[in-house]
Amino acid sequence: MTGARAAIVREVAVTTLVVLGIIRLVVQFLSGMWWDLPMAVVPILFMWAPVWTLQRRGIDPDRYPLAIPALGDRATWWRAARLAGTAILLVGPPFVLLYHLWQTWLFPTVLTSLCDAGVHGTCGLARTMARIHPAWRPPALDRIALLVAYHLFFVGIPEEIFYRGYVQSRLDEVWAPRWRIAGATLGPGWLVTCLVFALGHSLVAFQWWHFAIFFPSLVFGWMRARSGGILAGAFFHAWSNVTVGILDVLYGLQQP
Repeated sequence: MTGARAAIVREVAVTTLVVLGIIRLVVQFLSGMWWDLPMAVVPILFMWAPVWTLQRRGIDPDRYPLAIPALGDRATWWRAARLAGTAILLVGPPFVLLYHLWQTWLFPTVLTSLCDAGVHGTCGLARTMARIHPAWRPPALDRIALLVAYHLFFVGIPEEIFYRGYVQSRLDEVWAPRWRIAGATLGPGWLVTCLVFALGHSLVAFQWWHFAIFFPSLVFGWMRARSGGILAGAFFHAWSNVTVGILDVLYGLQQP
C-alpha cells in the first residue's frame, strides 16, 4: 500500500475511533440527563466529523456526499425514494419471514440447546423466550410517526453520511471499486465499511447480535454506489430500524 493510501486508512481509522469513543462516553455517562439533550451530539458528530477531518487535511468536503440534497430538488428525492422502495419490496417479505422464524423457532431452539449444554447465562434467557408470544398489537400511530422521524433524521441520515458518505467513499480511494453488482460498482471498501459499521455499534454499546448489522449494511453501501449519494441508503436504513421496532412490539418483545 502506498503512503497516500495508508494515510487515508489511518485518517478513516482515527476519525472513526474518535467519533465512536466520544459517542460511547456520551451514551454511558450523559444519556438520560436534561431530556437526553446530550444525545444530540451523536448525529452532530456523524455529520460534521468528516467535514472537519477533510478540511483539516486541506481536502474539499464537497467532493463527497456528506449532505442531503435540497428539499427543492424533488427529482433527487424521488429517485432516492424509488430506489429505497424497490429494495424494500424485494427485501421486506423475506426479512419479515426470517424475523418470524428467528423469534419463534431458531433463537429459542439455539438457547435451549446451549442451556442443555450447560452454557452459563443461557437458561434464564431461554425461559424468557419461551414465555414470549406474539401480541399482534401494533404500536400507536403517533409512536410509529416518532419512530420514523427519529430513525430517519437522528439515525439514518447521520450514520449514512458518516459511514457511506465518508468512510466508504474514502476507502474507495484506497481500494478501487471493481465489482459490478446489480448496476453498482463496488470494491473492498464497501465490505470494510460494512464491517466497521457493525463493529462500531459494539464499540458504543455491545450487543451480541450486532454481527447481523453487517448484512443490511451491504444494501446501504450498494445504494451509495448505485445512486451516488446517501439519501436512498438513509431511507432504507430508517425503514430497517422502524420495521424491527414494529415487529418487536407485534411479537411481544416491546410494549406497544
